[in-house]
Order: sequence, then C-alpha cells, then structure tokens
Amino acid sequence: MPLEFTHVPGRTHAADNSAPFFYDFAETATRLGLIEDGGFQKIVVDDTAGLLTNMDIATQVLDRTSSLEVVLTHWAGVIDPVVAARQLAAIDARRGGRLALRMLSEPLSDDDAETRPVGHTVIWQRIDEYLVLLKRLWSNDRPFDHEGAFYSINGGYVPRKGPHGADLTIRMGGQSGTALRVAGRHADVFELAPGSIDDVGQLMERVRAAAAEHGRAGKLRFALPVRIHQGASAAGHKAVDLSGPPAQVALSLLAYAGLGIDEFMIVGVDTPREIATVGRDTLALLRNSPARREAEVPQAGAFAPHPAQRMQARV
Repeated sequence: MPLEFTHVPGRTHAADNSAPFFYDFAETATRLGLIEDGGFQKIVVDDTAGLLTNMDIATQVLDRTSSLEVVLTHWAGVIDPVVAARQLAAIDARRGGRLALRMLSEPLSDDDAETRPVGHTVIWQRIDEYLVLLKRLWSNDRPFDHEGAFYSINGGYVPRKGPHGADLTIRMGGQSGTALRVAGRHADVFELAPGSIDDVGQLMERVRAAAAEHGRAGKLRFALPVRIHQGASAAGHKAVDLSGPPAQVALSLLAYAGLGIDEFMIVGVDTPREIATVGRDTLALLRNSPARREAEVPQAGAFAPHPAQRMQARV
C-alpha cells in the first residue's frame, strides 16, 4: 500500500502569527490548492474555536477541494450523539465520502463531574459509548432507543445517510491500556505517539494486540506525526522532529515506514513556499522510495536514519 501524507496546519498567518491556518479562507484556498497538488491526501481540521467551527471549516475545505480527505477533530460530549451523527453523515454524503473523524479525549464537563467521578477511565468509557452510538446511528434502518452510562436516546435515527449508510473512517490515539482497548475496538487509523523507532514499534504491537481482541488486528492502519523544519515551525502539535536536506528527511521516514506505518502527518509546513518545496522534494522521494526498496531488497539497516540527521522525539 503506498504511503499517504496528511497536512497538519499550524499558525502562520502573515499578519498575525497567532492566527490559525484557516484565519482567512480566501488566502487558505490558495494553500489548499498547493496542498492538494503537492501530494497530500488529507488535511487535519482542528481549530481552537471548537467542534462546531471545525464542522463549518471542514465543509468549506471539502467544497474547495476535489480529492483531499478532511480529518475532522472531534470530541465526545460536546453535542448530542444523534445531532453529531446527522451532521457528520450529511457532510460526508454531500462531499463524496471524503470525511474522517479524529476522536480525541476530552475532560468531562463540570456538570458531569457533579454526577460521576472524573478520571481517565471514565473519559474513555464515554468515548467508547459515543462511538458505538455513532456507528449504530450511521447504519440503522429504523429508530432505536438506548440507555447507557452517559447517553440516553429515544427514537434515534439518521435520515439521508446514503443507500449504504455512513462509513466514516475513525482515527484515534493514546498510550494507556484503557485508550488502546477503546482504539482496538473502534479505530481504523491509529495516530502514534512520537518516539524512537523502537518505541513506535512497541506501541504498534500493543495496538495490534488490543485490536486482535476484537478480530481487527489486520484492519488497522498507522499514522505518525512528523515535524519538518524549514523555517518557522508550527506550534501546538507533538511530532517526531526532522530537519536537513529532503533526501535525509525521506531516508529517516523510510525507517519508520519499514515498521508498517502507512501515513505521515506532516507538521510545520504552512507557507506556500514550504508546502510547494516539501511536496516537490520530500514527499516525491518518499512516494518513489518504497517501490525502489521492494525492487532492490536492501540489506537490514539500509534505511536507518543517517548519522548526520538531527532527529528527536518531543513528548
């Protein structure tokens, strides 16, 4: 399976460095064209304004692109699951099935804290129930009732979701046993934590083991966040840090790809020049290298990071 690349926007507006990537959509539209033409298959929408703003941005991005998949950052508990399922299914159906859902953990609200203890396990239990309901709402052909630990639904149903229901890709992450159990049950793509090749490989094995409990070990794909330094760096995202000539960056990433990683989430590439350069150089090398690697069958260690390459994991 060919490598895929996801653009993770930072904050590099020309007039205000603190402004988000989608600050001015007239300017963003130009960057979206460069991202799409530069070899990226996906773009993350994760605006600090919140979930409803993210949904609006996702719709605009889908309207202004022809092939980019939008990875929409989402949280359980912000809006009712029936409302969320209807809105997400409608967006996905109208825009050709190019929407993916990126589920992040989020602390419970003060109201929730008054009725049940707040903790890591509780947060993931709510995410689990939320995803069960979304999937059921996207696939059911008649209304249903539900009474759970976090959600109560009476006559839940999502109309106009297409002849085959809604089938959004679910993306998740985490490192705790609780998080991995939920991800093993629901995730189609697992977003890995940054680390050395050994650390990342060990996490992948833990995720596969968790997915195997649900008969899904072979159904998971893996994505790794990577920050490529070319100048001003993006803020607010954790990623493996890389700098150097495109060939060295590509060589280092191939070592991670050898673990079975299917996707690199590229951070720190936001200006038109950075987007064009990385697309033309680094991504092109990475797209071509796996084919050459399979044809040449190199010896073990041939794709290890170059000693001169500066690479570290930021946590």
